[in-house]
Amino acid sequence: MMDIQGKVVVVTGGASGIGAALCQAFAQAGARAVVVADLDEVGAAKVAAGIQGLAVRTNVASEAEVRALVDRATAQFGQIDIFCSNAGIISRADADAPTSTWQRHWDVNVMAHVHAANAVLPQMLARGEGWLLQTASAAGLLSQVNAAPYSVTKHAAVGFAEWLSIAHGDAGIHVSCLCPQGVLTPMLLGADSDTGRPSFLGDGALTAEAVAASALQGLREGRFLILPHAEVLTFWQRKGQDIERWLRGMRRLRAKVMGQGG
Repeated sequence: MMDIQGKVVVVTGGASGIGAALCQAFAQAGARAVVVADLDEVGAAKVAAGIQGLAVRTNVASEAEVRALVDRATAQFGQIDIFCSNAGIISRADADAPTSTWQRHWDVNVMAHVHAANAVLPQMLARGEGWLLQTASAAGLLSQVNAAPYSVTKHAAVGFAEWLSIAHGDAGIHVSCLCPQGVLTPMLLGADSDTGRPSFLGDGALTAEAVAASALQGLREGRFLILPHAEVLTFWQRKGQDIERWLRGMRRLRAKVMGQGG
């Protein structure tokens, strides 16, 4: 069980959406310091100002910049207790998306988690204690029927979080994987800007604040898989019980979504 009081927290993608909500939730829960990391320097500074935190411009796709983020936070606050690797991107594209689109998704949705773990784990392992919260997606457990690069890389993100827990769970490292479904963030609202149609995930979408609250509760309880949308667990179980039936259902969903232009 984790007590957030007095902890030093780093959140990537902290300028907006789930990341900003996480920063605010950690501050309200009594964190000693919250570092707001984002490529959007102005947005990060605004969030940090509201919680007396530290804003650090960071491109999470860059190993050097992630290491610099960890070094700066550690130098200023002595250590990092919780690292939230939260930044992510989405493009609505099929498998024939340009290689550059696939690579960008890989760099941000997967390698950013790898860079973060490699940068922060040495100090956590030395202390025998640390927390890694990695934001993936329900798409990493199920699928995103209209976004192949996103779906594939989110599966990889879940796989990496599982590997980290297997490799380091007995050394005091706690790993949690946050897998929300629809969330009312710029990512969801902007994903369908090409068509002007609302996302098919809009129905039942949660606020970023609700997802952040679920994330903190999951951390307090020491859970690996954090599912803000309760129905995701049911869908995931059905997938495991009868994959053929699940695939047929997902084909129907894709046909409906694509037929609506979404």
